[in-house]
Amino acid sequence: MRAVSANLFAVLFMCALVSVFYVWSALENRLERHKRRFSVPGGGSFHQGLPADLSAKTFRALLAVPAAQRPHLGGRLEARNLTDQTVSAGSRNYHMNGDNKRSARREGPVKLGSPVEDGIFWSEWLEDLFPEGFTEEYARDWRERARTYRIVKLEPGCGRISNQLATFADGSKACVRYGINADQVQGETLTYYLASLLGITNLPPLILSQLNSDSEQWAAVRTRIDGLQWSDRAVVSLTEWVSNLTGVVTPAPLRQESSGLHPVLAELRNKTTAELLELMQWTDLIIFDYLTANFDRLVSNLFSLQWDSRVMERDTNNLLKTPHGDLVFIDNEAGLVHGFRVLNMWEKYHNTVLSSVCVFRKRTTQRVAELHRRRDSRKRLLELYRDSEPLSLELGFLSEEHAGVLQDRIDRLYKHILHCKGKYSQL
Repeated sequence: MRAVSANLFAVLFMCALVSVFYVWSALENRLERHKRRFSVPGGGSFHQGLPADLSAKTFRALLAVPAAQRPHLGGRLEARNLTDQTVSAGSRNYHMNGDNKRSARREGPVKLGSPVEDGIFWSEWLEDLFPEGFTEEYARDWRERARTYRIVKLEPGCGRISNQLATFADGSKACVRYGINADQVQGETLTYYLASLLGITNLPPLILSQLNSDSEQWAAVRTRIDGLQWSDRAVVSLTEWVSNLTGVVTPAPLRQESSGLHPVLAELRNKTTAELLELMQWTDLIIFDYLTANFDRLVSNLFSLQWDSRVMERDTNNLLKTPHGDLVFIDNEAGLVHGFRVLNMWEKYHNTVLSSVCVFRKRTTQRVAELHRRRDSRKRLLELYRDSEPLSLELGFLSEEHAGVLQDRIDRLYKHILHCKGKYSQL
């Protein structure tokens, strides 16, 4: 009996600790999102009272689950990461690659013609207006510069207390992630490169950096690093800090009371061009989060419906929008590595979200079809990662098991696209 009582007490104690961590994480996340809404151009942020609702929307406590030992490419695995950037109050605006005429066309009325073609694909005229986001050329240029810039200041401002907002010597900024374990920075990084393979350009550019004691890049903030108790030689990620962003509410077709987003012309023709372009980006996001098993965005909202029926009427976690309506996918550390590790907890919600969509960007589905046909997602992701990131060996790569999970999800996604095509191709 004593043994049973002791075990019961231990379980209750652990549950209490998890509950405390969960509540604190949710409160911290809500407070940070509150700051995002009140950014002052050219300065810091200010508060206009705390939001009345501080209920938890996500389950960031799960990010603290200890990682199992995984085989890696080699080298040390001391990386730390936790959360992504927030709205800047003084950095330059989001890089817009389209010209003013293109932006004006987005805001205009829907062009004559169908919003969809070939049954399940967004029309080519919408593709012509689609936000270009962070192009490959722009991202490459930012990464090259960010690797050479000296960091002159570290301060809170990127979500979690363990993260820091870094200011470079030229005045530009980046979010530095130093997390609970290596899973998060690895997941964030590999998710970024998977997006590149898919041609999804909604993610801010990312680099890795190592906190070497003799690093010139970190020399000016060494005292601050010591005060934060960051481990020497830990690998951290830096993502570009983007300003002038606002929250994004889940569109009506993707909420729980809706039948989903399908190529039904009667429904889509009632949308404005701007609404259709945002829905296009959402379809990319749903594909992307399904492949990476990222539970910390729309999926966690579905879970939260059990006790919060209005969760989808508020801003979606880890998703922001530019003044021109371009979505920015942030905080992707729950994807791939950690998302795969806790897949059993979230898979039914991932499937629910994916099954709600049957209209896609043709260019994205072509990338998915190629990865399905060639069955080489691990090889291609690894090559892109190694060729693009000098610290790839230090951080490591997907285990063989997780690489298999990724290929399996690509295959399942491809089958879902075929299912949709068979269902709607005659419309």
